Amino acid sequence: MESQPNTDEIQFPARWVDGLLFEQTMLQFASPHCTDNSAVNFYFPTGCKIMIDAGVRLLSFANQLRHVGKTIVLNFEEGESGTLGYLNRMGFFDLLHSDVFVFPHRPVVSGADLYRGGSQELLEFAGISPNHRDQGLPNRLTEVLSESVKQRSDRHALEHAAYTVFGELIDNIYEHSATELEGYAVLQVYRNGGRVKVAVSDSGRGIIETLRPSLNAEHRDLAKRSDPELVVEAFRTGLSRHGKVRGCGLKTSADQAIRFRADLDVRLPGCFVRLTPSADGYKPHKALIYDSLPLIWGTHISFDFYLDKES
Repeated sequence: MESQPNTDEIQFPARWVDGLLFEQTMLQFASPHCTDNSAVNFYFPTGCKIMIDAGVRLLSFANQLRHVGKTIVLNFEEGESGTLGYLNRMGFFDLLHSDVFVFPHRPVVSGADLYRGGSQELLEFAGISPNHRDQGLPNRLTEVLSESVKQRSDRHALEHAAYTVFGELIDNIYEHSATELEGYAVLQVYRNGGRVKVAVSDSGRGIIETLRPSLNAEHRDLAKRSDPELVVEAFRTGLSRHGKVRGCGLKTSADQAIRFRADLDVRLPGCFVRLTPSADGYKPHKALIYDSLPLIWGTHISFDFYLDKES
């Protein structure tokens, strides 16, 4: 792929791309938010398959860049037979800014509109308007997850935990993101991988941006901690800009997810943290951390619930 003048190029690998590989790929390229280039070209070669935790970040990222006036191109080498077709089925292009260029062509018909509700193993990309609360979204996510684990004896407990997690994460978008851009939620069952992935993304103020101003007053011992360290604390202890009384929704989500051995990924504007549960919760020394990542606005969180791991 030849680089074009005044264009940032981001090429994904010809393999399955989850949230972690998305970030490892991003580390290889300059941050389009921070360059003077007027265009950004995302290239998806034959064999590249975008999973939902990567797809939701891609959707937010592309729309952010278009929002600041950059020309955006998504180039899918395989066309409809590959990732383009999959993303169309998931409703990705329904929510992608209409001025983003798609090659070899933008789908004329939405696969999500054609087949929505036809699978019990996915919930297509759903937009989350900061100004209009979709009360039914946490329930729709929970129903799909519940159906995917119906063979488990702890299914109903998992339903309750999942509803709590989804509700808290989506509420964070309404309460803290402070942006006019939409957030997104999506869920898919990956049977071959033995897991359910759910991802929630927004383009507003990140967790750390809302938290740091309060640290000197409420948590002086943490004021000099790095962003990744503060992310871990927020999920482990309920660290919040509101002190101990309010704002512990992230810890509530983490507590519920830990009960069911869920892995947790958090992508903030400049860092990525993957938390894997141990016997006594999410621990800092268990975290996989990438710092100094290319800028993506907002907070992007995903959980992996395993289909056959009972609590």
